[in-house]
Amino acid sequence: MIVAVINGPNLNLLGVREPDVYGTVTLEQINERIEALAEELGIEVAICQHNSEGEIIDAIHQAGCEADGIVINPAGYTHTSVAIHDALKAVPIPAIEVHLSNILAREDWRHRSMTAIACEGIIGGLGAESYLLAVRGIVALAEGQS
Repeated sequence: MIVAVINGPNLNLLGVREPDVYGTVTLEQINERIEALAEELGIEVAICQHNSEGEIIDAIHQAGCEADGIVINPAGYTHTSVAIHDALKAVPIPAIEVHLSNILAREDWRHRSMTAIACEGIIGGLGAESYLLAVRGIVALAEGQS
């Protein structure tokens, strides 16, 4: 089983970007935790991070051909991208949206996710642990256990 983990814009700055909101854990540290979990679960992960919307869409398309599920943090595109929504709907595999922060406890404009509507679920507000729960969730969905 292969799970694609797709990270959106500015997540490469985790650890230094607004630590009061996103914490001090870096994306590299999150990726290490995901890879350790993947080894524990006996799955493969393909992890990427892109700052541009088009590259995220390309990653979703690629995952649709090569992976069994997607864990995606669209970051700022969460609230604006019909194109990422459409890409998630276009691929024949399940997706779970993930966020480090609780988007419902933040600014009003962050309360609506254009992309979560195209996903089977959303996990957020638990920092790096959100990713690990999402990986476990997507494995269960892909195996038909959910």
